[in-house]
Amino acid sequence: MKILVLGGTAWVGREISRQAVERGHQVTCLARGKSGAAAKGAVLIAADRHDAAAYEEVSDQDWDAVVEVSWQPGFVRGALRALSERAGHWAYVSSVSAYASHAQPGADESAQLLTATEREAVGHDEFGQAKVACEEAAAAERGDRLLVARPGLIGGPGDHSGRSGYWVARAARAPQSPLLVPASSDVSTQVIGAQDLAAWLLDCAEKGTTGTYNAVGPTMALSEWITLSREIGGHTGPVVEAEDDWLLKQKVVQAMGPESLALWVADPEWAGFGARNGTAANATGLRHRPRAQLLEATLRWEREQGLDRPRRAGLSTERERELLRTLK
Repeated sequence: MKILVLGGTAWVGREISRQAVERGHQVTCLARGKSGAAAKGAVLIAADRHDAAAYEEVSDQDWDAVVEVSWQPGFVRGALRALSERAGHWAYVSSVSAYASHAQPGADESAQLLTATEREAVGHDEFGQAKVACEEAAAAERGDRLLVARPGLIGGPGDHSGRSGYWVARAARAPQSPLLVPASSDVSTQVIGAQDLAAWLLDCAEKGTTGTYNAVGPTMALSEWITLSREIGGHTGPVVEAEDDWLLKQKVVQAMGPESLALWVADPEWAGFGARNGTAANATGLRHRPRAQLLEATLRWEREQGLDRPRRAGLSTERERELLRTLK
């Protein structure tokens, strides 16, 4: 197949490109090239999508498949105008952040969406609204010739957000020291490996699969994720539990960001974020590697990045020690 990846030099886009080349496809990436190099074997067309002429080198060609990963509505609309008529399969990688509510575990693709932003360019505070706008633009142009994938938390090697790697990296960083965990760790997690997501998107392109799907990982209690992370990271020290109310009083951040407890959610309005219904995507062939395998690969990558580096998600060593002292 002749595949165009709009992006392709950052994490997920590059993984799609890499696997597509491995499968023998002819791959072109259209990106600024500032996020990294294109995968070996892929052709990079350097272009700034702010420029109206960004698509000139690719708009006169026919494409068997196009994969779009941007969340800026202006970029998505511009690509659709320039490329849709000469494209076969079109995949838009959206997000479960497009949903209006995350309170209900088990919600499927019929759940209500946020109101789409009317702006062409937005900041991270409108990420979900922007994804809805991009979905709507793609649906208006492509109709039933469109695949919309709504991933949950994407994790594994390459996750610079730090969320999916925090617990296994923490276990390996200080294997004999006390580990602070939330007492209410039955909250659900759904981590989809970037490699598994990319493989499924390519399968869909090859088979012509269309429709809208929650591309989420297997549902797993945070307690199980932590236990497996400890096992793989070699943590043998004591586990110290802290109640949600206490953690919130200490201003521990939920789920993501610096000085957070990664993947932990105490807010009941977010109880369903890690428990979306992924049955439809699984029925089309979405497959997930075992969680142990995903965490082992993530730990190898975390070691390469440096276990002691400042993290974008998770507690620093100093903050965890401070909390443990306060808890006693």
